[in-house]
Amino acid sequence: MLLSGALHYFRVLPEQWTQRLSMLRAMGLDTVETYLAWNLHEPEPGRFEFGGRADVGRFLDLAAEAGLDAIVRPGPYICAEWDNGGLPSWLLADRSARLRCHDPEYLAHVARYFDAVLPPIVERQRTRGGNVVMVQVENEYGSFGTDRRYLEWVRDALLERGVDVPLVTSDGPTDHMLTGGSVPGVAATANFGSDPETAFATLARYRPDDPPMCMEFWNGWFDHWGERHVTRDAADAADVLDRILAAGASVNLYMAHGGTNFGTTAGANLGGAESTGAYQPTVTSYDYDAPIDERGAPTAKFHAFREVLAKYQRREIPEPEPLPPLLPAGSVRLDETLRLLDVPAASVVETAEPPTFEEMGLHHGLALYRTEIPGPRQAYDLHLDGLADRAHVYVDGSLAAVLERSGETSTPVAVEGGSASVEILVESMGRVNYGPRIGDRKGLVGGVRHERQFLHGWTTATYPVDDVSGLPWGAPDTAGRGPVFHRGVLTVDEPRDGYLVLPGWTKGYVWVNGFCLGRYWDRGPQRTLYLPWPLLRAGGNELVVLELDGVADPVAEIRTAPEL
Repeated sequence: MLLSGALHYFRVLPEQWTQRLSMLRAMGLDTVETYLAWNLHEPEPGRFEFGGRADVGRFLDLAAEAGLDAIVRPGPYICAEWDNGGLPSWLLADRSARLRCHDPEYLAHVARYFDAVLPPIVERQRTRGGNVVMVQVENEYGSFGTDRRYLEWVRDALLERGVDVPLVTSDGPTDHMLTGGSVPGVAATANFGSDPETAFATLARYRPDDPPMCMEFWNGWFDHWGERHVTRDAADAADVLDRILAAGASVNLYMAHGGTNFGTTAGANLGGAESTGAYQPTVTSYDYDAPIDERGAPTAKFHAFREVLAKYQRREIPEPEPLPPLLPAGSVRLDETLRLLDVPAASVVETAEPPTFEEMGLHHGLALYRTEIPGPRQAYDLHLDGLADRAHVYVDGSLAAVLERSGETSTPVAVEGGSASVEILVESMGRVNYGPRIGDRKGLVGGVRHERQFLHGWTTATYPVDDVSGLPWGAPDTAGRGPVFHRGVLTVDEPRDGYLVLPGWTKGYVWVNGFCLGRYWDRGPQRTLYLPWPLLRAGGNELVVLELDGVADPVAEIRTAPEL
């Protein structure tokens, strides 16, 4: 019986791994589970990262020091409410690319990824004296496809690279998901949040020889922008956990500790029964209403789970260590300003049709598309076909509309003289991470039409948001339009955790000492951004905010409690 909890190394700063892992042991778990995020480890084709938050080997070593075994789920697809389900955005630069199937070009990329990321996993397997006891083949493939040949290729690729601990798959406990996602010779596990008796009965009907395991016990849930914050009663979740374990099954709490979708790593979903409906971008926080909250503190669910796990855990369960105090409440003015369009673009391309972000090598951020509409002509609707995901439309330098993928994607435009200048500033949100519509490209994916007429002759400038260290502060305001960077100084006596809030601001991004905390949006439900202590230093700390829509009074606040 494995008593496991999910904790993703890439959603927690490395300086905080030890504390979070110790909290898993204090809850009564003996195993930690983590995905591997391909797009974190290979941000560009052939360039791999294994330092900082990407140092999965160190994370597994710290887990061993905490007394935890490990389950590793290397994908290549992971879902996880993570951008594009972990698949790198550069895979989408080719509009004919095939994902998650037995396509030679895709498999060549997966093989290179496995060659790079599996060695630190293989050398830490239990069979070699380490703590890795289980590895997963792909992830929830039954929610996507039926390519058995592809799944067998992934299985064999893991075996060929030295994985010799038990392999498993994980899928929802339904007929089509289990038949589509299972692999011969690999044990199947089930993912669910309630009714374990029915789930395990279904699993046994299809895989009678496999030991029962819930690979993802959904004890909380994630949030989308503009929707309500999801919580789950602690007693209800603990009751289901008890029933899972009473059945003699292994369990992996999803999540034990959620962490944070720092920067632009949050994914998105599509609504509807078949995950093909309205676009639903995921918020920055991945607190997940987990038993260990975003800051690493125990919750009522933690204590309820600890009581249940104690009945099945043979080892002594340590007491949780108290966390240090938070930053005191305060406020910061951000009076220094710089317009985004006064910043030199990272790249400029000229094309007949609007390029996607991926075709321009832009992972996330903003792109300014420019063209001319010949005139004179009456007002016709300007259609942004395939808008992904939000656009400010300027006509002759004046803001004409703000359009969104999940709402209105057209606005009327007339041309009074010989021509009209059209500028479309497109912001990307998370890429779809689950279901049949993964491979979510960003930008003006379907072109731009004035009535039925496509507009051609585009010049496009890119503005990534991963690095603000080179911003030309003090540059004169020549653009006169568009989003604005704001800068101020947050002074602290000593580094501590805190919660940053931007009352009166609308939408944008926040950086602390150059590190992007993530996105904010006044439509909620998330109001505060978790500010981890390792990002701070005693004294002054640079706080930068990119506000896309405008703010009346540029003041940020530090609060002592989250508002999710």
